[in-house]
Amino acid sequence: MSEHAIFEPVDHDSLVDTIVAQIEDLIASGILKQGHKLPSERGLAEKLGVSRPKLREALQMLEDRDLVVTRHGEGTFVSQLTGNAMTPALVALYARHGAAFFDYLEYRRAQEAFAARLAAERATKADKARIADLLATIEQAWKNGDGSASREADFQLHAAIVDASQNATLIHIMTSIYDMARQGVFYNRDYLMTIDGSGRQLLDQHLELGHAILENAPDRAEKAALDHIDFVERSFRAGIEQEKREAMAQKRKILSQ
Repeated sequence: MSEHAIFEPVDHDSLVDTIVAQIEDLIASGILKQGHKLPSERGLAEKLGVSRPKLREALQMLEDRDLVVTRHGEGTFVSQLTGNAMTPALVALYARHGAAFFDYLEYRRAQEAFAARLAAERATKADKARIADLLATIEQAWKNGDGSASREADFQLHAAIVDASQNATLIHIMTSIYDMARQGVFYNRDYLMTIDGSGRQLLDQHLELGHAILENAPDRAEKAALDHIDFVERSFRAGIEQEKREAMAQKRKILSQ
């Protein structure tokens, strides 16, 4: 489906206000998220059925409200809405103090369980189609041994589940959280794969989570989300302990020579 399909023709007397209201509704609902690029001025004006001067007025109003930003030569984008979850200094501090990673997981555990339950209760036909497609992509990527495709589909599946919760606040906040995960701020997913071995456990967890939502099973979906984060935490704790043991063993080896 084209991104133009989310916009509707304007039939109100106050064109500028109506255009602004429609785009604001899309942002408030979480359909348009921070960083999302709007269609070209010409394409958007045609879809809305308004003149380009009126559209420019509306976009300027949205820009004055800090909801969109226009970059010369690039287009118009939804502004950063939730702010930086952490400053660069705090991110660097957390990177030096690994215990913070488990606080991050604790936060995700609660939010993703909540999102999964809501998604199982509220997911629309379109939400389910998106989740089903992503589950198929994840499974195919695992079969192909394509780590890059698997990683991206993983992020997209979690985002799709949050979107299916239909909770706009959750959608916007978790978008920022997932951006950090995608950038590897807290951990590298490839490291988790080495702990998991074949990645089969991660695949099975994602399939269980997704199918619970597709089958409208809130309790099962919530449990699947909790089990997934618990697995990630246990795996990393075990990996950290193994690294410590190997480091100590290496020191003993050096001293014995």
